[in-house]
Amino acid sequence: MDRAGFPLARAGMNVGLFGGSFDPPHAGHVHVTREALKRFSLDRIWWLVSPGNPLKEHGPAPLMRRMTAARTLLKDPRVTVSDLETRLGTRATADTITRLQAIYPGVRFVWLMGADNLAQFHKWQDWRRIMQMVPVGVLARPGDRISARMSPAAWIYRQSRVSGSASHALVRKLPPAWCFVNLPMIDLSSSAIRAQSDWR
Repeated sequence: MDRAGFPLARAGMNVGLFGGSFDPPHAGHVHVTREALKRFSLDRIWWLVSPGNPLKEHGPAPLMRRMTAARTLLKDPRVTVSDLETRLGTRATADTITRLQAIYPGVRFVWLMGADNLAQFHKWQDWRRIMQMVPVGVLARPGDRISARMSPAAWIYRQSRVSGSASHALVRKLPPAWCFVNLPMIDLSSSAIRAQSDWR
């Protein structure tokens, strides 16, 4: 991190952006992160812990609690847990990516998401702009594979799909480009953990 709390990255690096509320972070997030590093040939992954998710009815736990829990859970020098959206003052993913591309010229960014997010990607603000700005890596989660592959976003951008066997090449593709990778998944969700614990 630099003095302003921004992750360090140099031109030519491949950086995955993994956004979410992480409310709470869990082993499934860690598993997806490690697989994404390997499958998409990434040098770094930044967890972008969001102030809140406009698609969720209830607000998340306090940001610093989620940040601390994430840093305790995931200790890998290639992964940075960050509150970049708060520091940048952005809420929409498209705006966050735009700012990061301006701040880090020459860094190749890939937006990472679970298959559950691809299923509802068409509901995101400026989602088509996201597809035009960066390659998108989609990591399958249990029960979400069929709905994700049949989603409006997958259909509209079907010609831009990179095969799972070529996932290592995704980071060098010009957008729009996206890749769906099937993983041996850990069936965990933040909502299930909240329901079974006193997280909040």
